[in-house]
Amino acid sequence: IGWGLNCVAGLDSQIALEDAKSADSDLASGHLRGPLHGVPLAHKDMFFKSGRVSACGSRILAGFVPQNTATVLSRLGAAGALDIARLNMVEFATGASVFGHNIITNTPKNPWNPNYVTGGSSSGSGSAVAARLVYGALASDTGGSLRIPASCCGLVGIKPTYGRVSRYGAMPLAFSLDHPGVVTRTISDCALLLGVIAGY
Repeated sequence: IGWGLNCVAGLDSQIALEDAKSADSDLASGHLRGPLHGVPLAHKDMFFKSGRVSACGSRILAGFVPQNTATVLSRLGAAGALDIARLNMVEFATGASVFGHNIITNTPKNPWNPNYVTGGSSSGSGSAVAARLVYGALASDTGGSLRIPASCCGLVGIKPTYGRVSRYGAMPLAFSLDHPGVVTRTISDCALLLGVIAGY
């Protein structure tokens, strides 16, 4: 279903399975990694992860592999979350329109009705969470890029106050306006994820 909705940019299936087995093993031995232990998440394809492609919804960065990891991804990992996939987005996050179009990677579809728009630019995050492929997803908001998909897809999304969440390792669009945030299905999930990623 993820591929049919065009919301998945890249699936780390082998790594995800290995990480899930490791999480199960830790839990069986009584070791809880954190409040997100074993929870599968996927994220907008603009949060850099060392050794993994971060294409930012573009053709020109299709093979770009960063050497650093975004602080938000590190925080989620430390809390036990499983990072299973990269999610499609508007090219370079330059479209906060209601459409969420991307002619390069194909436009993510709204799982409630494929004829409806997902909103952009975090279109893949909205689609994947609304389809219940993952419990939540990182997104970003510079001019509505998180709030619009959350609204179009019937989700909870938050654009944190400036400085509440680190922008380190996230593709920059406008330094004075960029806000990493989360999209989830419930307010409690949103509060939990925000609490994990918040901080310097």
